[in-house]
Amino acid sequence: MSDTPPPGPTVGFVGLGMMGMPMGQCLVAKGFEVLAHDAGPAVLEGAAMQQSLTAVAQAPTIVLMLPDSPTVAKVMERLLPALGPGHLVIDMGSSLPAETRRWAEACATRGARYMDAPVSGSVVKAKAGTLAIMAGADDAAFAQAEPVLNAMGATIIRTGAPGSGHAMKALNNYVYAAGLLAVSEALVMGEKEGLDLSIFADVLNASSGRNIASETKVKQEMLSGRYAGGFQLGLMRKDLETAGSIAEHQNAHHALLELCRTRWNEAVSARGPKVDNTEMHLHLKG
Repeated sequence: MSDTPPPGPTVGFVGLGMMGMPMGQCLVAKGFEVLAHDAGPAVLEGAAMQQSLTAVAQAPTIVLMLPDSPTVAKVMERLLPALGPGHLVIDMGSSLPAETRRWAEACATRGARYMDAPVSGSVVKAKAGTLAIMAGADDAAFAQAEPVLNAMGATIIRTGAPGSGHAMKALNNYVYAAGLLAVSEALVMGEKEGLDLSIFADVLNASSGRNIASETKVKQEMLSGRYAGGFQLGLMRKDLETAGSIAEHQNAHHALLELCRTRWNEAVSARGPKVDNTEMHLHLKG
């Protein structure tokens, strides 16, 4: 008897990168018929690879897992003419909220829907199908998207209208970035003070200084010298820029956010965008 699931609903998937590939694999494993497309040579095993975005639009539900809003715009400009009533596009990358709202309005003119569903979690969680997903959608769009999202995520939180998921993802990552920056600075100071950094990590995690970076990055990545937490320095900078765009749209200035943006820009300039975000610690050590 075969363990292969019976054919399920058809889903389009665009973007087979570091996160997109394992997310697409989850859809295949859960029995979806996947029409996949990537600008590069990537091939999703078990999916029907498509040469054009128009071909992907044979699927009523289309997932985009793309690196940024300009890339989303290039894809949507080619995909939009093929969309119509019954189509739903789910942007699961980290796009600008204003751009998400713009594409939702553009899709609506064709009778289609557009929603955001950015993810939180590492490549490990993407492979396991246990990502946290922030879904910005109306009831009809969410009902269509929910089975697809459930195949890739363990926690799905409805955040409101289109664009709200991307806004919450950016602000969440800003809070994480501020925490990681503070932990990295504290480790540098602690080392110069001659402290046992492993014990210091225990103190942080038993005290009010505890945060997700202290719990999952200090011993595991920084003190071990591994620096492989699964999220690139350049992607963190991109999310901070998205948070900055939210502040600018509100005509507001937030000093800590601006400091984080400055520090991440410096780190990316010094170490490159592809290294792990935990290398902020190495950057500060000098």
